[in-house]
Formats: sequence, C-alpha cells, structure tokens
Amino acid sequence: MLPLSPPFPPLSALLVAGLLCLTAPAAVAQEGSAPVPPQLTTDDVAPIMTRAVDAVIRPGYQAFRRSAGALAERTAEFCDTPSTETRTAVDAAFRQAIADWSRIEIVRTGSVLEKNRFERVLFYPDRKGTGLKQVQAVLQRNDEADASPAAMPGKSVAVQGLGALEYVLYGTGADALLAQPGSFRCRYGAAVAANIEATAAEIAAAWDAPELRQAWIRPGPDNPVFRTGKEAMTELLGILVHGAETVRDQRIETFYRNGETPRPKSAIYWRSGNTWASIDANIEGLRTLFDKAGMASFVDPGFASIAGDIDFVTKSLRRVLPTLDPDIARAVSDPDQRQKIDFLLVNSRDLITRLDGEYGGAIGLNAGFSFADGD
Repeated sequence: MLPLSPPFPPLSALLVAGLLCLTAPAAVAQEGSAPVPPQLTTDDVAPIMTRAVDAVIRPGYQAFRRSAGALAERTAEFCDTPSTETRTAVDAAFRQAIADWSRIEIVRTGSVLEKNRFERVLFYPDRKGTGLKQVQAVLQRNDEADASPAAMPGKSVAVQGLGALEYVLYGTGADALLAQPGSFRCRYGAAVAANIEATAAEIAAAWDAPELRQAWIRPGPDNPVFRTGKEAMTELLGILVHGAETVRDQRIETFYRNGETPRPKSAIYWRSGNTWASIDANIEGLRTLFDKAGMASFVDPGFASIAGDIDFVTKSLRRVLPTLDPDIARAVSDPDQRQKIDFLLVNSRDLITRLDGEYGGAIGLNAGFSFADGD
C-alpha cells in the first residue's frame, strides 16, 4: 500500500492510502456474492479456542509473569545498590515487562478482570490525574507502611501498577534514586514491582487451572462460560475488535487528535519513552491471536483475502510505529511525525472495520451486533 521507508510520504498520500484501504472491497469473488458463514459448531470452534488459549493467552500471561518477576528483582537490586549498571538493568526490565504486558493486555476477559487485577497492573487512562496525585502523596507522606509489599494489594489501584512504578523510576525527582541507597521512594517502587509480580502470577495461575481452560476450549450447554460455539467465537472476535479500539481510542486519541491541541503528557508511558513500543506490542498481540488461533480458517475460501487484509493493515501499522520519536512532546510537535500519527489513526480505524465488519460478517457474527458500537 505505502512505501514506508524514508523519505516518508506526504500526509495526503498517507491519508489517501489509508482511506483506500478502508473502502476497498476485502475480496473479489463472484460479482454480487457474499461469504458463506460457517456453522460455528462446538466441534468446529473447539480447535480455534484451544489454540487461542494454549498458544496465545496462557503463554502470554506466563511471559508477563516472568518479566514481572525480573522487574521486581532488578528494582530491588537497584534500590539496594544504586549504580549505572543496576539502573540500566532496571530500565531494560521495565521495558520488557511493558512489552509483555502490552501483548497480552488485549485479553480483557476472564481472571484479569477479577479482584481489579487489570487496574492493579495498569491504571490507565487516568483522565483526572488521580494516579499521579496519589503517587505524589505517597512519596510526600514518606510512610513506611506504603513501602510494604504485603500491604500493597489493599491500597488504591492508583498507587499500584506500571504507571506508579514508572513515576517512581522516571518522574520528577527520580534522579535522586542514584544518590541514596535504600531511599523510601525506591523501596515504595520495589513494593509496587513486587505487587505487579504477585498479580501477574495470580492471572497466570488462573489461566493454567484446568477448569478455566476446559470452559474456554469446549463450549456446551453445561459450560459456565460459553454455551455455544457462536458465543465462544463472539468472545474471541470481541477481544480483537475491542483491542483495536483501545489502540485508537485509549492509546493514541487520549493525547492526539488531528485538529486538536496535543496533550503529550496524557500518553501512556510517556515518561519512560515506551509509548510507541507499547502500542506496537498491542498490535503484535492482536495479530498473534488472529494468526495462532487460526481464525482465518473460518473464512469462505472465495473471500480468503479478508484475512490477508487484516494481516496487511497490522503490518503497515507496525512498520510506522518504530519510526516515531519516543519523546511524545517532540513527536506531536514535528510535522513529519504528526503525519505518521495521522496514518496510525486512519489505519487503526481501518483495522477495526476489517475485524468487525468484514471478518465478523464473513463468519456470521455481525448481524444485529456491532462490537465497535459496544452493543
């Protein structure tokens, strides 16, 4: 669709290409024909759901559990012996944990929604600045009870999770961490990191439980999660559609809308420079779920390019994301960078259309139900 290597195309070329992708037919079969939806029986759906759980969801949460554990270890080591080496190590561990979480956070269903686990890992978007105010209050209070990992689960979700830890490591006053071993600020950050690890372990253990796995992979009338194959596939497609919506609505439009004043400090992970890397991992997670679950196998062979178009759009998004400046304030101020962000918005909207309208229609799931409308 677009040559995305430098020099980057002008804005008009980007938007035209994006709109062509949005309006072009997904497949060319017989004129006037339509895809024949599958029956979505339990026997047909079970292999798809099995691959989704065993090849994507469970490994995704296990990867996050491991990186959260490494982050907790590196943070504790940095607090004990602050140095250039331990600082570099904690920075790398933080980036890895964000990447692993961002790949799997699209699965906003199941155990991650119980006990506020999602918010305990990531309290975002924070439109009223609640998290920032509460974390700053913790640091000002200097109360040893706030540096206790055991007490952390009972506290506000706004002072837990990756956002709180990011402020500790990269927010105002973080430079002092190198100067004082065992500072309260660092010990509070270590408690947050330990709680992230514990929460990640809870989520991974829940998905490894045979009861939850069986409920997801084998729909049936006595199944407490999915009674029919259609319900199961609706949930799986909903993960993809709502994940794509999150990229557009909560990861980009939270801080940037064409024609409006940008708000770079509203971007996720802007302090640590991980905004675009996180969004890239979100897109990678969507594509991995679609591909590894084998969802393309349900599309009428005469309309196989529907799946190809989804693959094409995700690749286009992922080619642009690494070329963006990790300094969000600079990115939204530079005309060339803004062209690329506009491209992301157009094509993320296109991805939603491809998944919800075209793929959903091809397998018979969009009649009377629109994921994008939230109905």
